[in-house]
Amino acid sequence: MVAETVALIDYGAGNLRSVENALRAAGGDPVVTADPDRVAGADRIVLPGVGAFATCMGGLAAIPGMIEAMERAVHRRGVPFLGICVGMQLLADAGHEHGRTAGLGWIGGDVRMMTPGAAFKIPHMGWNDVAPAQNHALLMPGEAYYLHSFMFEVADPANRLATTDHGGPVTAAVARGNVIGVQFHPEKSQGYGLAFLERFLAWRP
Repeated sequence: MVAETVALIDYGAGNLRSVENALRAAGGDPVVTADPDRVAGADRIVLPGVGAFATCMGGLAAIPGMIEAMERAVHRRGVPFLGICVGMQLLADAGHEHGRTAGLGWIGGDVRMMTPGAAFKIPHMGWNDVAPAQNHALLMPGEAYYLHSFMFEVADPANRLATTDHGGPVTAAVARGNVIGVQFHPEKSQGYGLAFLERFLAWRP
């Protein structure tokens, strides 16, 4: 069997080395790349993300042909796609931080600031639960590591794969067809995260 190409997109907005190391530990052989042609021809795609929605979307759009390459691979060829943290949020229609920034629009919804409370501080940082809202081959109940201040408000509940609780329900994972996104960081979630990545690398949606 020919080894699969796992494209880990480098667009200046992710903790690439940590994600790369976690994918290797899970049995993958990721290629860190900013080359749209390599992404378009990959067997699996991972989009990490750390920082502001607008900055990350701007970094992705600044690479000529990258978004088009992603869309060719994911929408035309059905390549399994994983978005992590802001990489998940970019799947939305728009992010609302210092104004509105259009997202990829792959999963309907908007990314908005979480509301802080007396007992629930922002950012949401540390270990918290992953509570599946529906059955999915990739996601199991457990605990994972989160670090974010904005949350994905999903338009269609059918696309909300899991939630966590931080002063109320917060989207922990979204999915649609061959696309999955997680708000938590698998690369920081020890055994839970490693098992999740192993399932993603074997996923045949």
